Amino acid sequence: MSGRGAERILDLLEWLSARSDGVSLTEIALALDVPKSSGLLLLRLLTERGYVERSKNGAYALVRLPGEVRSGTEAWGTLLRLSEAPLREAVEASNETGFVAVMEDARIRYLTKRLPLREIRYDRDITHLRQAHLVASGLAILSGFDDASLDAYLDAAAPTPEARADILAAVTEARATGCAVNLKGVVEGAAGVAAPIRDTDGRIVAAINLSGPRERIVAHVAELTDIAIRTAQRVSEELARRNRIRPASKGGI
Repeated sequence: MSGRGAERILDLLEWLSARSDGVSLTEIALALDVPKSSGLLLLRLLTERGYVERSKNGAYALVRLPGEVRSGTEAWGTLLRLSEAPLREAVEASNETGFVAVMEDARIRYLTKRLPLREIRYDRDITHLRQAHLVASGLAILSGFDDASLDAYLDAAAPTPEARADILAAVTEARATGCAVNLKGVVEGAAGVAAPIRDTDGRIVAAINLSGPRERIVAHVAELTDIAIRTAQRVSEELARRNRIRPASKGGI
C-alpha cells in the first residue's frame, strides 16, 4: 500500500470513529474526497480485518479500532492501555503485585505485571501460561462461562470428581462475590485475588489480579478483594466507553 493509501485508511478510521450511526459509501467518498471506487476498496479492507461492518441497508459502521478486543483475535492493545493507570493505582493501594490476565485456549496468559515498592514481594514469569483453575485470574474468568462451557472445561481439566467439585465450588463463589480468591497459588507460599473485566456486552474478557505472600493476602483479603473489584470495574467502564459504537447487522459488501 502506498503512503497515500495508508493515510486514507487512517483518515477513514478516524472519521468513522466520530460517528455512532452507519454511513453510506457516498457520504464516505464525499467526506474523504475520494472516488467511490477507492472508498469501496478501503471499506472492503477494513471489513475483512473486522474493523467495519455493513448493515443490510448498506450503511457502514466502525465496530472496533486497532488493538481493541475482538472475538477470535489476540489484539489486547486497548485493554493494556486502558488498564495501565488503574493497575498502577491498585498496586499502590494494595502494596501487592498486580497483573492483567486473559484466557487463551483454556490457559491463562498474563499480559502485564506491576510490582509494588516493598522489599518482600511476589513476582512471576508472565511468559508461562497457567491452567485456568489453578490461579485466581482463571477462576475469575471461568466465572463468566455458561454452564455448558464450564462443563466442557471441567471435563478436560479435572482429573477426579473431587477436583471437579473443588473447581466448581471456587467458580460458584467467584460468581456470587464478583471476585475469585486463591489461597494456594501455583508458586509455593503465594496467594491472590482476581476480579473480572467485562466488555461492552457484559462478557468477561480478562481479569485484574493482585498477588503476594499467602500470609499477607489472608490478613488483608477483604481489602484486596475490594481493590481488585473496583479496579476491574473501572477498566470495564473504560472498555465500554471506548467501544460505545455497536456493531451493525451483518451483510455483504
